[in-house]
Amino acid sequence: MTFSELNLIEPILKALQAEGYTQPTPIQEQAIPHLLAGKDLLGCAQTGTGKTAAFAIPILQLLHNQKERSSNTIKTLILTPTRELAIQINESFAAYGKNTGIRHTVIFGGVSQHAQVQTLKRGVDVLIATPGRLLDLIGQGFINLKKVEFFVLDEADRMLDMGFIHDIKRIIPLLPQQRQSLFFSATMPPVIQKLADTILNNPVKVEVTPVSSTAEKVQQAVYLVEKNDKRHLLKHILDDSEIERVLVFTRTKHGADRVVKDLNKANIQAEAIHGNKSQNARQRALGNFKAGTTRVLVATDIAARGIDVEELSHVINFELPNEPETYVHRIGRTGRAGNKGIALSFCDTEERPYLRDIQKLIKKQLVINADHPFALPAHLSVNLDALPATKGPKPGGNRGGGNRNGGGNRSGGNSTGGGGRSGSWGNKEARTNGQSRPSTHRNA
Repeated sequence: MTFSELNLIEPILKALQAEGYTQPTPIQEQAIPHLLAGKDLLGCAQTGTGKTAAFAIPILQLLHNQKERSSNTIKTLILTPTRELAIQINESFAAYGKNTGIRHTVIFGGVSQHAQVQTLKRGVDVLIATPGRLLDLIGQGFINLKKVEFFVLDEADRMLDMGFIHDIKRIIPLLPQQRQSLFFSATMPPVIQKLADTILNNPVKVEVTPVSSTAEKVQQAVYLVEKNDKRHLLKHILDDSEIERVLVFTRTKHGADRVVKDLNKANIQAEAIHGNKSQNARQRALGNFKAGTTRVLVATDIAARGIDVEELSHVINFELPNEPETYVHRIGRTGRAGNKGIALSFCDTEERPYLRDIQKLIKKQLVINADHPFALPAHLSVNLDALPATKGPKPGGNRGGGNRNGGGNRSGGNSTGGGGRSGSWGNKEARTNGQSRPSTHRNA
């Protein structure tokens, strides 16, 4: 199927063509017809599947087709958990709707409200917002939601994780009862389903992957390593020059800064993105990463939500998340838009319960890569319950193995699933559908 077969109007088709879009992703193909027909929608789809276009395209078309549109009335509200994701959604509306005349803006906390308020006073059709700033400006009388016709709650599970559930419950009563509502979540635990039931009216359900599944094109491995050896292991992996760009996750802001400091000392260009950074600093770091100026971006989970970098080959979990669903979101930063990706996780002794929870959630055992200089001795690597004892795929190119008793060599052979650039762990796969999805992140 092509986008032209979805009964889209010419201004939007021209914009999609300019963006290099030819074929819709599964969630776009399934969701767009229902949304154009005015149905509420419950979308369960992991990150990287094209959710933003799935709701932005039909909303733009429905707004464009309205005969009368007040310039001072907010017709669409898109609620999202973080400023990074809000910014990217706004960029997507700009790209898809550039030929429609639909006016849109984004508001979020952490910056002065002055410019945001001035834009709102001039009038917008589409408002993309984080909950805290939205409620703040509503309280000041700058925003009225009584005329909203389309409401989108995006990344609902992350909203819950970040404690926004009470804010959402304050916002919903401010919307008209007669509206079209869209609800998206990468995971669908019972509490999220209950929230959806209070927002949606007889919705169509679109589920393009099993709940809490990880991307099929992302190859995953785990390194069992002492906590104090993690920084050495990271530098060892990054010695492979074929790994051009890496997103590294830590659990804390302090941990992210510490990793950046260690990498910079090793002459590896790295920057951090987290809530203690100013908005300008975060956008600059992300821009440098996208441009390839910065090789390693170190992020906390909240700050990274919504990061969409074309052809990002590697994600490294420097620290495992204590919530298994977060693992799904993390590795979804790679393997996007038809590309392959590699997700490597460092696991120390204290994190092994997290590893077991992750494997239980994704219904998959992660391959252990013991082929590195910092592998734990055999007597410390046993009794890992269901963890498979095997060598894992290489992290990047043709680097040899090694352990504490004898280092590797660069000409070493592949291990299971092994890894020269001609192997499955070194290749980059061309896009399968000709599209590079501008993706679809309280202040992290």
